[in-house]
Amino acid sequence: MKMNPQITQMDADYSKKDEQTYTIIGAAMTVHSELGNGFLEAVYQEALELEFQARGIPYEREKELLVSYRGTVLKTFYKADFVCFGSVIVELKALDRLSGTEEAQVINYLKASGLQKALLINFGAKSLQYKRLVFNLRESAQSADKAFSGGQQ
Repeated sequence: MKMNPQITQMDADYSKKDEQTYTIIGAAMTVHSELGNGFLEAVYQEALELEFQARGIPYEREKELLVSYRGTVLKTFYKADFVCFGSVIVELKALDRLSGTEEAQVINYLKASGLQKALLINFGAKSLQYKRLVFNLRESAQSADKAFSGGQQ
């Protein structure tokens, strides 16, 4: 049986349980409060890197994420702005507002990397915007898939 992965947005209470994303968001809030909106994405990326260093947050900048197709690694790859703590993809934007396109990009990063958590952070709005995304196999979705496929030929 093929399992279908689920993408969900983590709720606000999850940040209390997830110290890593909470720490990353705090660093981004500091950068946004210092710089405000209106700069290019590259400015926020550099400033956030300095904030990560100041806070001792382990990170890899512009981390290449390989994509496989039927067991073959493709020459094309994605580049995540950061991977923090070895497990959280951090993708930055500097847009007036986020659309579904940016979220889809991060979902593809999760699929390609095999990692389960990501943050999409937008510095372009007057207030910092962020979305937490998690890529997992939920038991209820697996059960639903099994029930659905059992009734189809």
